[in-house]
Amino acid sequence: MGTQQIAPIAASVPYSRVRAIAEIAMRMEKVYPLYFGESNLPTPDFIKRALDKAIRDGFTYYTSNAGLLSLREAISRYYAEKHEVTLDPAHEILVTASGVQALNVSLRCLVDPGDEALILTPAWPNGASIVDLIGAKAVQIPQPLSGSRFTIDFAALEAAVTPHTKLLLYTSPSNPLGWVATVEEQQQLLDFARRHNLWLLADEVYERLTYKQPIAPSILKLATREDAVFVVQSFSKAYCMTGWRLGWIAGRRDLVKRATELNEFAVSCPAGFTQRAAESALGWGEDFVAQLRGQLRANRDYCVSMLQQVPGLTIPEPEGAFYLFPRVQGLTDSFEFAKACLLETHVGIAPGVAFGPGGEGNLRICYAADKTVLEPAMERLCAYLISTPVK
Repeated sequence: MGTQQIAPIAASVPYSRVRAIAEIAMRMEKVYPLYFGESNLPTPDFIKRALDKAIRDGFTYYTSNAGLLSLREAISRYYAEKHEVTLDPAHEILVTASGVQALNVSLRCLVDPGDEALILTPAWPNGASIVDLIGAKAVQIPQPLSGSRFTIDFAALEAAVTPHTKLLLYTSPSNPLGWVATVEEQQQLLDFARRHNLWLLADEVYERLTYKQPIAPSILKLATREDAVFVVQSFSKAYCMTGWRLGWIAGRRDLVKRATELNEFAVSCPAGFTQRAAESALGWGEDFVAQLRGQLRANRDYCVSMLQQVPGLTIPEPEGAFYLFPRVQGLTDSFEFAKACLLETHVGIAPGVAFGPGGEGNLRICYAADKTVLEPAMERLCAYLISTPVK
């Protein structure tokens, strides 16, 4: 082997601890996978039929870097109908090859090496890792549990701002907390960003999967189109399209313009036929989303009832998304615990430490699977939690 080295920035970013568990599981047989953020339900047939038709209709060529205008128009209608927000499909929406690519290309537009980004955590780790890959610094601000609900520590946010701070990232509904920002909390975040002249990035990927309301409030309804505010979104969760890799950015036009141009150097554009299928998801998916939300509520309630039988757990009830994030009394190494649980019980869960330092001592359980997977998995997991000393 030669003396050439991997670039220091690339070498410094740790591998996803969720993926590390998943890679072990993928080499095993008969695993109950609750580690990824996805259901084992198939993509609805009407979306798959739309894909087949799009291929027959010739949508197999490059599209605009911004994506098909017809899909951007469908996304614009979605915001008008769901949030009473008016967006210009030609200038304020960019279609991306997944939600994580939306996050990646937008962050590359907004932070430089040496900058800082505030991130509410525990959170899906990709945001912080992308910031690190750019050579900037991800400053993680834990969300404290107050009673039965997670909150925002605005005093900690204020204390964390420096001359290098450029951006605040939050996720609502939250992966992994299940927290959903109220309109009042969103207004406080917006006021904070305005006061400190920061970009405000909202990951709203789980907005359709809520249990007290049909849709989570969007920060775009409070912000003006001139505010330094944007959202990243995805078709993955609400429409069971995780493998399709399709998402979008919506927000201020200068960001969308530059992110569209940088899309050329990342993926050029998502596949045209998947974009056409996504139009069908937005146009005809309401019944499916309502059915999925009902199933997820039942799954949540079942998992909570099972875990409440386990001594030493703190289990905040999720307001949205499809995760439980129980805290395990005495647990100090959630990765080794999740790994041992996988090897012994064949139940795959995500270690809380994967979601930031504030997640250590917790486990993330995805309850989006159907009963054939979820029920035996929870029975094995609960038995393991009861019988195994934590450390």
